[in-house]
Amino acid sequence: MRIAFLGLGHMGLPMARNLAATGHAVTGFDVFEGAREAARSAGLPVAESATDAAATADVVITMFQSGRQVIDAYTGVEGSAGLLSVAQPGTLLIDCSTIAVDEAREAHALAEASGHRSLDAPVSGGVVGAENATLAFMVGGTDDDFEAARPLLEAMGRRVVHCGEAGLGQAAKVCNNMILAVSQIAVAEAFVLGERLGLSHQALFDVASNASGQCWALTTNCPVPGPVPTSPANRDYQPGFAGALMNKDLGLAEQAIALTGVDARMGMLAREIYRDFAAGPGAGQDFSGIIKTIREDA
Repeated sequence: MRIAFLGLGHMGLPMARNLAATGHAVTGFDVFEGAREAARSAGLPVAESATDAAATADVVITMFQSGRQVIDAYTGVEGSAGLLSVAQPGTLLIDCSTIAVDEAREAHALAEASGHRSLDAPVSGGVVGAENATLAFMVGGTDDDFEAARPLLEAMGRRVVHCGEAGLGQAAKVCNNMILAVSQIAVAEAFVLGERLGLSHQALFDVASNASGQCWALTTNCPVPGPVPTSPANRDYQPGFAGALMNKDLGLAEQAIALTGVDARMGMLAREIYRDFAAGPGAGQDFSGIIKTIREDA
């Protein structure tokens, strides 16, 4: 397929490269020159603009930072053409950004009204997952559009789940990351408590990782050096998933909680904790670095 991949940052570029590696004709674009240069250096063709890339594509994939950017790219701003006006009729638009559920539904409605097909397909797995094509995709949209996109998503990820109609991919993502935030804080608190009680990190890990406390935040993203050599704690909390991004996703969770009226006290407390964490150096650290804040506040 001819694929326009828009947004060539830390996640987007390896995802685009994995698509190209499976034989698709991928053309990329990013508004930042540094990202375009990195793409060229990686051997990925780069268009002069997003609309140039989209004009002849069968599929347009976006990987942006916010819902506003997605909608602006679709519709155009300040009199400029948008993706929806230049794409060929029936183009499949796949948005892999993490945005609010209502923004995803708005983007879908805009695409449909312009004669196109669309899916929301946010990802989980971080930069490592993007590089190794082991991402998890949570997809919202029609059955037919999902089946059309499945081979492309499987080229970039290990697990692809159709969550339902438009917007429900984003709903799954916001729920998953609220679980992740709460569990990462709980694991960090347990390790600090264990330290104060004289328990070694390895002993606590050996028990919890094989008991009812087992979770991804412990067995993959362990917040202390040693037990899981590949966790960010072993490289001074350089991010696989930065605190600023967790704070952003919890902001989306907060919007969804307000919209639905759910009494999500743990989710809202995690939002408060990560908002403070991301207001300082934690913004650029892995979100498991929250353990340092917990130690300092103890």
